[in-house]
Amino acid sequence: MKLNRTLWTMQGLLAALFVFAGVMKLVLPIEAMAGPVALPGALLRFVGVAELLGGIGLVLPWLLKIRPVLTPVAAGGLVIIMIGAVVLTAPTAGVAGATFPFLVGAALIAVGYGRLQAPAV
Repeated sequence: MKLNRTLWTMQGLLAALFVFAGVMKLVLPIEAMAGPVALPGALLRFVGVAELLGGIGLVLPWLLKIRPVLTPVAAGGLVIIMIGAVVLTAPTAGVAGATFPFLVGAALIAVGYGRLQAPAV
């Protein structure tokens, strides 16, 4: 029961983070999202859609009990995005800048693994 509450808390926080980040990547102008590494606008929009859908996928399948296996799949997809974030952030912002995406990726791995192990209740 305690594990389930912990996983739900992590899922909710991660979902809020990714829905917010995804919506920002879809709403903001491309010029406003320019960072130290120049990324194509289409890639930024694609990542925004993936983050938005991944954030929704962290919560809805498990909450509605409709194909709950999609929650770990969403977590896995978001881990891939976080690996990209670490790889792009580390050379420009150093280890300190890459720490946050690394920790978010680790939390996603924990949620994915925890939901694969726990039955949908």
